[in-house]
Amino acid sequence: MRRFFLLGFAFLMMKSSDGAQISAAQSAIDVKTVIEQLFTGMRTGDSSLVRQVFHVSARLQSVVEQKGIPQLATESVDEFVKAVGTPHPEIWDEQIRSWKIDIDGDLASVWTDYEFYLGKKYLHCGVNAFHLFKTAMGWKITQITDTRKKECQQSEKGISITEKVKPFELEINKVMDEWHMAAGKGDEDVFFGTMAEDFIYLGTDKTERWTKTKFWDFAKKYFERKEGAWKFKPLSRKIYFTDDLSYAWFEEHLDTWMGVCRGSGVLRFSEGKWMLKHYNLSVTINNDKVQEFIKLKPN
Repeated sequence: MRRFFLLGFAFLMMKSSDGAQISAAQSAIDVKTVIEQLFTGMRTGDSSLVRQVFHVSARLQSVVEQKGIPQLATESVDEFVKAVGTPHPEIWDEQIRSWKIDIDGDLASVWTDYEFYLGKKYLHCGVNAFHLFKTAMGWKITQITDTRKKECQQSEKGISITEKVKPFELEINKVMDEWHMAAGKGDEDVFFGTMAEDFIYLGTDKTERWTKTKFWDFAKKYFERKEGAWKFKPLSRKIYFTDDLSYAWFEEHLDTWMGVCRGSGVLRFSEGKWMLKHYNLSVTINNDKVQEFIKLKPN
């Protein structure tokens, strides 16, 4: 009789253990589903989906560097939800590379490696640290803290820096080639439309420092000509980026009526497109001709 009792007790313990494992597995699935809903809402621009996953007391934080010093930046959940729902031309695509989920009762902690893309363009990578609390309405996110880097190399699925930067380089080359072409055709809409409102142009003359408005006042007579304003043909270009790929600067050589000129500039990526903020045009002089140039005694 005692033997049957022990066998029955062992059977019940096994069933209980199985039930606990099933319950834990289901909780992990439920937690992951909530986080995936967040990313789905970001991709589709559905602010209501995003709002549903957050606890009323939730907060968002990012580990960032300012002048080489780590800082903890806090973002409002309300502002984040509003930004998700505000129409934007490129999809916010956060791709998760790995998951680590730990649960203790009504508390869950989730660690994810990620790469973030704006449309098809890579922006940054890092980790997300989630905290979730199980409410009567299900699991809710109470805290997200993330890191942001240019390169992580956290998985075989990760792509190289060259591949990450390549789409940006292609787009900037297209923007700048079309900018020069617009001057050649006298297309002021494209030429001046590529400039940010705080754009500055430095010309070859020492007096030439133009704001966008003043540059138009100077250049409009050239854009009204049938032959166009001026024809500068890019010969070469090198492009560089800030770590978060929000700013780019470049150097280029141009075939012009003045001979080979050098141009350099700064662009900012804003609202889904690159805008030119600064451009500097200079005439090049071979070193063996410098003495002849000095004799001209420029004022």
